[in-house]
Order: sequence, then C-alpha cells, then structure tokens
Amino acid sequence: MSWSDFYLTCFLVGFLLSLLAFLAGTGHLHIPHLHHGLHLPHGHGSGGQSQVPWFNFGTVAAFLAWFGGAGYLLDHYYHVWYFLAFAIATFCGLGAALVVLWFLAKVLMAHESPLDPADYEMVGVLGKLSIPIRDGGTGELVYRQEGARHVVGARSEDGAAIPKGAEVAVTRYEKGIAYVRRWEDLAGETELKS
Repeated sequence: MSWSDFYLTCFLVGFLLSLLAFLAGTGHLHIPHLHHGLHLPHGHGSGGQSQVPWFNFGTVAAFLAWFGGAGYLLDHYYHVWYFLAFAIATFCGLGAALVVLWFLAKVLMAHESPLDPADYEMVGVLGKLSIPIRDGGTGELVYRQEGARHVVGARSEDGAAIPKGAEVAVTRYEKGIAYVRRWEDLAGETELKS
C-alpha cells in the first residue's frame, strides 16, 4: 500500500462517516456516542455549558476526511516529501476537527444545560383554569414552567367546583392529573397559621 492509497482510504472513510452522520441526522437515526476520552473544560455560568468530548463522531470524520484529502493531494499530485506531506495533512486534519469541535461547543451546544428534576416538579405549580372544574369533575389547568406554556387536566383536591380563570396551586400530581386548590384558600390558611 502506497502513501497515496493510505491517504485516499482515510479520505473515503472520513467522507463516508460524514455522509452517514448527515443521513442519520436527516433520517433521525441514532449513532452511538463515544463516552470516553478527553473533554473540553466547561463553564459554570448562566448557560451551564455541557461538556463536548474532543473525540466524537464529527471530529473523527472531519479529521479523517481532511487528513486523507490533503495527504492524497500533496503526495499524488504534488509529490511532496512524505514526512512533510504527513505533517501538513495532520495539521489540516486537526484544523478541520477543531473547527467541528468549536461549532459543536459554541453554536450547537451553547445553550445546553443539565436538566434538574426539581424544575419540573408539579407540586406547588401556580396556574389558571382554562376550563372550569365542576363538582367531582375534571377541568384544565394552564401554567408556565421553564419558560414554556403547559396544559394539564385538573381536579379539585376536595371535589368542589372551581370556576374558569381561578388561580390555583397544585397540591399533588397523580397519573397525569393535577389536584389543585384555589390560591386564595391556600394563602388564607398560611395567614391563619402565622
């Protein structure tokens, strides 16, 4: 196997991996993650950036494609000394991998943050009824959580009717149904205990 064949093989493997990643992304196929390796340091600022591994599918594919392509051109067409061609091809491959890594870290995952289950806890959520709860029946609660509007079925904690537009608080959440009480009733109980 000559150096040209080696570089061409690397280029084809990198190109095919890139094509596979593109088709998997457009076809919503899942490619296994590489969970081991070096990780970028991450910030603890307001964005709470996620860690992006240095060796991931995108960076490996970019490295192989650019390493192979540059090496093939330098060796096959320009007949550059093989040590110099290898060094330049390695530099090109690392540059392409770093561009992909930067894009992943700064653009695609810039606003990623770890999920906290407490942010999605239903007990204590405040909202308004968009459909009233009749005696012993079910209505509809509209509330905001994590910046998004949500809707859930709601029943009165004590089985009493609650009119449309009433502000309520969730006291328990079971099987997709929020059990609620009027906010003013809860606030009144708190004032009496004080």
